[in-house]
Amino acid sequence: MWMNGRRQLEELFFKNRFKDFRWIDPKSIVVSRWVRMKCMFGCVEYGKVACCPPNTPPVDECKSFFGEYSEGVVFHFEKNVKKPEDRHEWARDVNERLLKLEREVFLAGYPKTFLLFMDSCSLCRDCAGERILCKNKRSARPPPEAMAVDVFSTVKQLGYPIEVLRDYSQTMNRYAFLLVD
Repeated sequence: MWMNGRRQLEELFFKNRFKDFRWIDPKSIVVSRWVRMKCMFGCVEYGKVACCPPNTPPVDECKSFFGEYSEGVVFHFEKNVKKPEDRHEWARDVNERLLKLEREVFLAGYPKTFLLFMDSCSLCRDCAGERILCKNKRSARPPPEAMAVDVFSTVKQLGYPIEVLRDYSQTMNRYAFLLVD
């Protein structure tokens, strides 16, 4: 992407109040089978969210998907919550703002633009649980982990902070990905 294209997109990011971001070559996004296994055997949302496994492509297809893009952006978000469920309302608000940005990037001349939410979709308070039954097919997006992205390894390459949290007094570091071509 030309520098002018990046500058144009960065203006959109700032206009939409997204200030903490870094450019990434989508081919350097780390895709790993262990991430899918953690979804299957460790996530309470497995099989219950229309944008998460098993409603997402196989790991090899996810890796191929990222290879089809020339540019990517990682957005960083920090938040402290008192209880685990408090993150859902915050995530819904951020994800809705990200969707608006994705639309603006699309309209700016980037038809392949695709967003990965920073957390589970959560656009609907009660998810249909299956992609075919999704009430928001046009807006629903998977989080990076649902596409087998090793978020830890990927964002560490960019110098971003990330660690396993031991309790909710610690600051969460969440990441969304925007793929552009």
